[in-house]
Amino acid sequence: MSEDQRLVAELLSGDEARAEAAVEGLVRLGPPALDALLPALRSDSADARWWAARAVAGIPDRRSAAALTEALDDPDAGVRQAAALGLRLQPSPDAADRLARLLTDDDPITARLASEALAALGPQALAHLTAAARSPEVGARIHAVRALARAREPRAIPILFEALEDSSAMVQHWAERGLEDLGVGMVFFPPA
Repeated sequence: MSEDQRLVAELLSGDEARAEAAVEGLVRLGPPALDALLPALRSDSADARWWAARAVAGIPDRRSAAALTEALDDPDAGVRQAAALGLRLQPSPDAADRLARLLTDDDPITARLASEALAALGPQALAHLTAAARSPEVGARIHAVRALARAREPRAIPILFEALEDSSAMVQHWAERGLEDLGVGMVFFPPA
């Protein structure tokens, strides 16, 4: 048995301490470990898929980002959360559509992590976040405007101003915060 296969077996052992140690080992092995690790993302066990997503998130590689993007559609909220967190660490423009859909996820943690992953994309997520900021669903608007605020993207200024008029106090809060972080509305006085 190769080292990567041994580590994947440890990852799926059901023992949290052994699994966490296996994550560290798989991350050290890097992209070559993905061949042994990626099949676990298709396991029948949600726990196995979660641990696989946890490990894949730590291995920067285009295959990791693609696998995490697919995992955003997992039926288990914990797996979707791990995938969204991984995509915050490894921003992938290819995941933007799926992440934007998760802004309305039934699980609030998943929605928030999707928001953070979109914010990590910066300008590449602007169109998706603009559309979500105009959604009829208040949760999507809150998460979208929060992501726009955190992205600190100057091209988001018009949508942040638009969000100041939203019926949701949370949307207004994040719009104000985003505009403040971008320095919009600040007045500077010359030194006396």
